[in-house]
Amino acid sequence: MPETALSVVIPVYHDAEPLGRLLATLPPAPGRQLIVANGDPDDRQLVPLRQARSDVLWVDGVRGRGAQMNAGAARAQGRWLLFLHADASLPPGWERALETAVARGCIAGCYQLAIDAAGWQPCLIEWGVRLRVRWLGVAYGDQGLFVERTRFEALGGYREQPLMEDADLVRRLRRAGRFHRSGLRLTVSARRWQRDGWWRRTGGNLSILVRYLTGQTPERLAASYPVWSDRERSGSAERTRDTGPGPAAGPPESR
Repeated sequence: MPETALSVVIPVYHDAEPLGRLLATLPPAPGRQLIVANGDPDDRQLVPLRQARSDVLWVDGVRGRGAQMNAGAARAQGRWLLFLHADASLPPGWERALETAVARGCIAGCYQLAIDAAGWQPCLIEWGVRLRVRWLGVAYGDQGLFVERTRFEALGGYREQPLMEDADLVRRLRRAGRFHRSGLRLTVSARRWQRDGWWRRTGGNLSILVRYLTGQTPERLAASYPVWSDRERSGSAERTRDTGPGPAAGPPESR
């Protein structure tokens, strides 16, 4: 396959329903490669989708979000990579964010977060996310992260750790070059907030961030805050408990 303009990498673990909605908005297109990194090869709910979307490159065999995204990126042919959660909904004209990043000499970037729910709680959380990205320089994977593939590879990709693999990558990218904050709003499902409670989830998120920025390891964070052991992360957490924080976790000072 010749090099394409963009490879979209979507990590999934039992996410057939939201993945189907997302892929419906991403029909085959010249210059675009779609990659789904599946954490459970035995997931029967994905079978109809796999049969219907032969244009998608399905990558199986690894589990844990960081490991899945690395596995997908290893098969990518695009000059740019877009890492996208299955429950995301891209904004109209979403490709413009990458074009703007290129024009401004940026090596990576993200979208603004929008939560698919009404009320003042999601509005307040969205405002807090904008401040976090602007003032702390920390973006999460639910905002959609795009990066030049050569830069991603030069940095060694994602560190396969149980938490904060996205924030870790963004911090390394910001040290390597310019980072673009797009004004386009990427919408994500409110299911996790609704499941855990708006303030329990947000408070947990803030606690994780503060402790991460003050130097606690992702392994310690995951062990001490089990509500954040989301099912798509459980594979990497299990590997960490079995083998300890190996070289993929990186030096403590990097977190």
